[in-house]
Amino acid sequence: MGIIFGKKKPPSRITQQDKAVLQLKQQRDKLKQYQRRIELTLASHRELAKKLLEKGQKERAKLLLRKKRFQESILEKTDNQLDNLERLTHDIEFAQVELQVVNGLKQGNEALKKINEALNIEDIEKILDETREGVEKQEEINALLSGGLTEEDEAAVEDELAEIISQSLPTVPIQEPEPMETGEDIPETPEVPETPIKEKSKRREPVALEA
Repeated sequence: MGIIFGKKKPPSRITQQDKAVLQLKQQRDKLKQYQRRIELTLASHRELAKKLLEKGQKERAKLLLRKKRFQESILEKTDNQLDNLERLTHDIEFAQVELQVVNGLKQGNEALKKINEALNIEDIEKILDETREGVEKQEEINALLSGGLTEEDEAAVEDELAEIISQSLPTVPIQEPEPMETGEDIPETPEVPETPIKEKSKRREPVALEA
């Protein structure tokens, strides 16, 4: 006979708080259904009491109204019970949210502690020192390379750099301006005489004085 190994069921995610909230909501729904039945009964009792009064059966109508009044008091009690159930359900659900927040904070603190443990101050200082040494070494190499070149070499480097930059820049086509076309002829300007126009000056003749 072979042995059949069954698979293990995964753990249920439903907590005791979830079950309590579910039971409270079921009780709330039952109370609401009970209230609806009472409201329908109250309406029918009132109509029936009117008919009994029309028939002259006053005592029966009075008895029916007493029963109606008793059911109204029960309806008020169910309203209070519904308020208590709603409040208790809300408190449990809000407590669950608070619990989730606390668990999230706890996990965050644990993760932060692990990160702080991984970040050792001595290791960080060592990395910074190694980085600083590497930068200084690279600066020394650059200084040696630049010091080994002559002025002509430096000029050649600058020229080559300028050539590369000019080649990498986009070329802009040069367009010549087109002559303006006008429908009317431009009138010729009058010629100006080369010799200046002499101003006429009036000379005063001398007046002879008597002796």
